[in-house]
Amino acid sequence: MADTDLHLEKLISDTRELRAKYQEDRHRPRYHFCTPEGLCRPFDPNGAIFWRDKYHLFYIVQIEGHGHCWGHASSIDLLHWRIHPVALVPGDGDEGIFSGCALLDKDGVPTIVYLGVNTGICIARSTDKDLLHWEKDPANPVIPIPREGTPEHTQYIVHDPHVWLEGETYYAILNGRWNIAEKKGDTAYLFKSSDLIHWKYLKPFYEPNPAWTDPEEDCACPDFFPIGDQHMLLCISHYAGARYYLGRYENETFTPERHVRMNWPGGTMFAPESLLDGSGRRVFWGWVCGGRSKEAQEAAGWSGVMSLPRVLSLERDGTVSIEPVQEIERLRIHPVSRENVTLDDGVLVPLDSMGTAWELALDVDPCSAAQVAVRICCSPDGAEGTEITYDPAAGTLSIDFTASSLSPEVLWPWPHPHSREEHPSDDRVQTAPLHLDTGETLQLRIFMDGSILEVFANGRQCVTQRIYPTRADSTGIGLLAREGSAHVRTLDAWEMAAANPW
Repeated sequence: MADTDLHLEKLISDTRELRAKYQEDRHRPRYHFCTPEGLCRPFDPNGAIFWRDKYHLFYIVQIEGHGHCWGHASSIDLLHWRIHPVALVPGDGDEGIFSGCALLDKDGVPTIVYLGVNTGICIARSTDKDLLHWEKDPANPVIPIPREGTPEHTQYIVHDPHVWLEGETYYAILNGRWNIAEKKGDTAYLFKSSDLIHWKYLKPFYEPNPAWTDPEEDCACPDFFPIGDQHMLLCISHYAGARYYLGRYENETFTPERHVRMNWPGGTMFAPESLLDGSGRRVFWGWVCGGRSKEAQEAAGWSGVMSLPRVLSLERDGTVSIEPVQEIERLRIHPVSRENVTLDDGVLVPLDSMGTAWELALDVDPCSAAQVAVRICCSPDGAEGTEITYDPAAGTLSIDFTASSLSPEVLWPWPHPHSREEHPSDDRVQTAPLHLDTGETLQLRIFMDGSILEVFANGRQCVTQRIYPTRADSTGIGLLAREGSAHVRTLDAWEMAAANPW
């Protein structure tokens, strides 16, 4: 047998073994997009673009011998993804491929703008209709990292580019915090260009508000776009995770009018990236950081999970709507429905177990209850379990994962939720604001998939968490009211079919 045949046979055998290992791993999601490349940290989504009726998602991966690269996957339905060869590897003007964006240039050519590690902002252009081949521009880096001692070094920071075309002018914002000694806090740095090659620095893009953000925060992974009659700056701070500003954009200046968190202490929602699709939807993903130790991830052979694709829109009253894409409903199987269920004070109403991949939709009138709770992934003796709680008086929606795992390898750091080795705290209750209008019922859509939990509430809030039950019988689900009764108007549940190719 030829050497090439032996190599191919071994490759197929290794792939089968890896697939079998992944399928037996209860913590590996079945319908969320996961890394096919093994251990990926960071796993930021990047360069999302809708092109020729396909969704293209690029993401940071670590390839042995190359360091940080960009992986590539495409989909026609946001559910089933085709994994392509790695799109960008280091070299030719950079020493590593880090965060960035994708856009169509003036000629309609798909173009990637990214941070070249240790060099600066770089660009690459697609040379084929499937976006499989990219050519880096010989002018890279087009915005070099300023050298110490130069005026530029005190004016701006070169990191995490986001670029858009406005008329005949390209604009770029680069992640940063104030780079002036007397100012602290987050901002982005605004540049403009007529050709993507020659850039002029303009000014800081916005003023931070100390009532909204801490001095330690930055504006990383920025993504700027119109939404309704306003503009949104979607980003993270490495300090606290995903968030956004909503405000006015005019005369090359962004004026934030609202600041909204998408992650709270103990949370894992990080590094958002969006695209505008063919039907005009603003669809975004985030990297949902893991809570296990590096050793546990290595033993599992993988790390790296994206949130469900979510749709952002601006309602007439100025509320930002956040919903899972409608396509996710195609994965529903084995439906179960109940109506008019009374939740008495302190009495747990059990539901049928649905395994490790499911969706649960609830419409609940809190009535007189001080709290309405959904318990999930519970063992029969209560040793493991996670609780989702709505508190009407406090106006909060929380996930309590104090007992979600018996594993000593699990920990949720805060701040810096992506870096447990550097910040080994352990925050085990994530609490988000949720205020219901008078007469409004609590409407929850809860998605559980292996180790990722996403709780959407009333179309305007989402709390994201990673949990790692260890016991095979930690699959129980139940409903509960405290200090009063509540009324479940409708309850619908589904198992979810697998869509993850790995």
